[in-house]
Amino acid sequence: MTRLLACLTLLFCALFARAEDAAIGEVFTATGARGTLVIEALGSRQRFVHDQRRARQAYAAASTFKVLHSLIALEEQAIGDEHEVIAWDGKQHEIADWNQDQTLASAFRVSCVWCYQELARRIGASRYPQHIRAAGFGQLSDGFAARTFWLDGALTISAEQQIVFLRRLVERRLPYRASSFAILRTIMLAESGPTHRLYAKTGWATRSTPGIGWYVGYLENAGETWLFALNLDIQDAAELPLRRQIMLAALRAKGILPTP
Repeated sequence: MTRLLACLTLLFCALFARAEDAAIGEVFTATGARGTLVIEALGSRQRFVHDQRRARQAYAAASTFKVLHSLIALEEQAIGDEHEVIAWDGKQHEIADWNQDQTLASAFRVSCVWCYQELARRIGASRYPQHIRAAGFGQLSDGFAARTFWLDGALTISAEQQIVFLRRLVERRLPYRASSFAILRTIMLAESGPTHRLYAKTGWATRSTPGIGWYVGYLENAGETWLFALNLDIQDAAELPLRRQIMLAALRAKGILPTP
């Protein structure tokens, strides 16, 4: 029995070691950031992981929910397309880009909270549990507040769950119209180059200490699509650029994204 336990322990350690990607670990070490990152190829299923244990830990979804939220809003006809205007009510917000009329495209780009709260009002609280269950997007607690649940921790998701959701999104295995997928793809485009296209969404959960920063999405490059989900501890707004910096550095470290 002792020998069996020892063998199982060695096997577990070997599997865990393979799950921990050294090159990505060096990227995190160089920045001093504490977090996790999962990268997975859509076709080959090749995976690279930093901090597997944290990758399974659920955190507030924050603005990463805007990916699914946009699909829900389009499906529920809370908004017609990416060009329809969402009128600003004149209230001043800390982020200057929010203080004007928005479209779905601009609201997604600047991560406008009040815009998606207006869409939530139009959709209605009763519609969300069904959509979130069908999409497999994390866990939604009972008794959630309809206009803040993705911000206040009522909706949580792990990096691993983000990858599962992103796979279903890219493969269009979610119960939404082709037109809704097409619009989301348009507004998610964050960067394009001669050989690649990057689709992504940031997130920042501020109602915990430390806060949690997110960067999720997928990269199309060299005939393969790479899904990615990163989260890390954020102490203050000055650290927010690390989300994208670490993600791009990790993709380059693995040879997935060309060096500029």
